[in-house]
Amino acid sequence: MEKILIIFEDVKYKNLLPLVYLRPVFDLRTGVFSLADKIKLSFQGYSLFYGAREYLMDNFERFIPDSDSSEILFINGRLLISESVKDRIAELNIGNGFSFGDTLIAAKIDSKTFEQINIDQEGLFDFSSFELKLDQIECTLIEYPWDLINNNMTEIGNDFNKLNRNAEYPENSDGVFLINKEKIFIGENCRISPTVVIDATDGPVIIGSNVTIMPHSAIQGPAYIGAFSTIKMHSAFYHGANVGIWCKVGGEIENSILQSYSNKQHDGFLGHSYLGSWVNIGASTNGSDLKNNYTNVSVNINNVPIDTKTTFFGAIIGDHSKTAINTMINTGTNIGVSCNLFGADFPPKYIPSFSWANSGILVEYKLNKAIEVAKIVMSRRNVEFTESDRIKFEKVFELTKHERN
Repeated sequence: MEKILIIFEDVKYKNLLPLVYLRPVFDLRTGVFSLADKIKLSFQGYSLFYGAREYLMDNFERFIPDSDSSEILFINGRLLISESVKDRIAELNIGNGFSFGDTLIAAKIDSKTFEQINIDQEGLFDFSSFELKLDQIECTLIEYPWDLINNNMTEIGNDFNKLNRNAEYPENSDGVFLINKEKIFIGENCRISPTVVIDATDGPVIIGSNVTIMPHSAIQGPAYIGAFSTIKMHSAFYHGANVGIWCKVGGEIENSILQSYSNKQHDGFLGHSYLGSWVNIGASTNGSDLKNNYTNVSVNINNVPIDTKTTFFGAIIGDHSKTAINTMINTGTNIGVSCNLFGADFPPKYIPSFSWANSGILVEYKLNKAIEVAKIVMSRRNVEFTESDRIKFEKVFELTKHERN
């Protein structure tokens, strides 16, 4: 019997906006791998398919049954998979599933039952049209963006154990200081300059292939630097620095995730924050991640202030957004897609997508101008801004129009 795995989005993707306006929830990262990749690694041997909002499905394949002999396993894309949860899901019988509270975590069905599943207006699966025998399961679900940050350091350690660690340290290692070397992974073709310190005392350090680390930089594990990224001179990467592929990063970073193709090249502090792709942080931009009264940080999610239940949280910055030089970002700021921040004062703590924020003054960013800039930015990395990208921009612009009026 063919084994099918479908990783799906549910309606609670909305709590992870604006990070998931241009990607499904399962494409977010905590640690080295995306949520989907962690699930995929746990369920090898399955044919992999996805279910998400329709306008995001161009790079993901939907399952279309062509026989009655399929065993179909659904797993919620917000699940942060663990060994114990994986083992329980693997033992599911057809017609059974797991829930966490009122959220469906996993279910196993056959092809005939699959044909009963409805697709809602957004393109999400509606599982209410058939009966499942559900048991409760204890697990970790990504409910809000800060859950990605809160789990980041632990997940870097977990993902380190999943790597094929056969790479050797490059030959030009003179003057590079490696502390707790057995917890350091360095990929092929890296250029690491003398005076660089890589300290894995408190957790592993994972460096992808073709990474450049310039002199007088220090990296404190747990930390991750993705392939083809560049770490600028005098960088200070504290616990939890997590840099995706093709990024250029400098200054101070602590427990923050950069998705991919984002730049923070200059001095300035970024802490307990999540940046999407194609973000550019201007020189001397500083973000606060701790309030002066040491109380919990709250963040505006869908126009509702949500208590993060943590004293440390910085900013959420959506894809294609930018800050000018010397920008100040307040604790718990939520910045949408394709925003431009500048001015001498703190911008608002909630900035709708496609906004120019001159301190407290917000002006709508014209869609055609935003697309024009995105094309230029992506072409500089030899990445094409496709017709699919244009459709997504138009969709997000329309979805967020009410926030700017």
